[in-house]
Amino acid sequence: MWERAAILRQAMQESGVKLGDRIAIQLPKCMEFLYFHLANLQLGSITVPMNPTYTLEEITYFLSDSEAKIFITTSDNAAKIDAILPMLPHLQHVIVVGVSENLHQGKMLAYDSLIKTNPSTQGLTARPKDTAIILYTSGTTGRSKGAMLSHENLLTNIESLHVAWGHSEKDILLHVLPIFHIHGLIVALHGAVHAGMKVIMRRQFDPVDTLTCIEKDHCTVFMAVPTMYYRLLKIENPLRFNLDSMRLWTSGSAPLPAAVFDRFRQVFGHTLLERYGMSETGMNTSNPLNGPRKRGSVGLPLPGVSIRLVGPDENDVNPGDVGEVWVRGKNVTQGYWNMPEKTREAFSGEWFKTGDLGYQDEEGYLYLVGRGKDLIISGGMNVYPTEVEDVIATIEAVEESAVIGIPDDEWGEKVVAVVVPRPGQSVTPEEVDLVCRERLANYKRPKAIYIADKIPRNTVGKILKSQLREMYN
Repeated sequence: MWERAAILRQAMQESGVKLGDRIAIQLPKCMEFLYFHLANLQLGSITVPMNPTYTLEEITYFLSDSEAKIFITTSDNAAKIDAILPMLPHLQHVIVVGVSENLHQGKMLAYDSLIKTNPSTQGLTARPKDTAIILYTSGTTGRSKGAMLSHENLLTNIESLHVAWGHSEKDILLHVLPIFHIHGLIVALHGAVHAGMKVIMRRQFDPVDTLTCIEKDHCTVFMAVPTMYYRLLKIENPLRFNLDSMRLWTSGSAPLPAAVFDRFRQVFGHTLLERYGMSETGMNTSNPLNGPRKRGSVGLPLPGVSIRLVGPDENDVNPGDVGEVWVRGKNVTQGYWNMPEKTREAFSGEWFKTGDLGYQDEEGYLYLVGRGKDLIISGGMNVYPTEVEDVIATIEAVEESAVIGIPDDEWGEKVVAVVVPRPGQSVTPEEVDLVCRERLANYKRPKAIYIADKIPRNTVGKILKSQLREMYN
């Protein structure tokens, strides 16, 4: 991987890519994604990972906002983006994976044409505090924010996990997560490479395939989102698989339902290890590898990470009381790309304000109770309501809408839209779904759409989303 990355690093360098340039990658889970990402780490250019299911409208925003110099994608996407190239003056090349190496049309280059370059012996040019990756993270108002994580952010966090989770070169990781996300790319893959693990890569998660691979390849580590554990528990006769090689099952990216935690231990005889992280910080807390793994808790602060629970007056709350989680450490983002005001709002001195609400018990274990920003996490993927509401607002017959997350056994939370038609007009759930299907990635689309006469508000006009959750749960 490192040698193939060096070839691509040399090719990009010869095409004018420099330290700090943004390289956007929108590929399915494949080795080429990893080669380009590692090439960026070598060159000091910045990886901008993008979900393969993003629509053309979403692709346009992320390429424009990041001012990407190179966009790496599939032939299907490359065929669609011709129309938006005039809107992207910073974009110099589109590298297409999976086409003939003879492709050279305008800004289009074939991936195969790049891998003939002989790499030079030039080493790393990036410094510890240089940005390594920009992860676009969901907020609740306005547009998506690009969290800038430095080489130091990534490495210190991975070293903390190495100690906390007992990683070693003897481990074998079964990797079923997407790699455009911090969970799959940084926590899982970077963590495995750092430890020298063997990695079994699967293009996507399948419950039976997962247990088959664990038995066949004697895997020792598995990282997943709660939805995946829910599906493992649904397969027929799961005990027919020998899982004795496994030492660590971690769960993250969304809250782990207590029923799944209990049922997994009952069925498989293993206790899931829940942890807490976010795009802006990597991992913050984890239940211990050796020690009590408390149901409903995301554990204790990782080595090098400090947390506080803060009230509205920005003073620490008493133990057991709910406050906003603030985080400090070398794992914390340097800020949001091209958003200095949002960066200032997110910090109080060295402390990063997560927007998550929680409390600590007498032993220091953290329990999350909600998100002050109404963020929805569905199947481990972040969805912010405003983006979905903005799409629904483009429908002429819609007066207003409110998008909420409702607890769901399979997805953790499902996206639900409550839509109010304009007076004298009508709109159907099917019409709303059609517009969302055209303009939003599949995981952002509402899984349920309700037509209502009105949306509840408080005395100052703010939508009461907590009341909506009770009405439609």
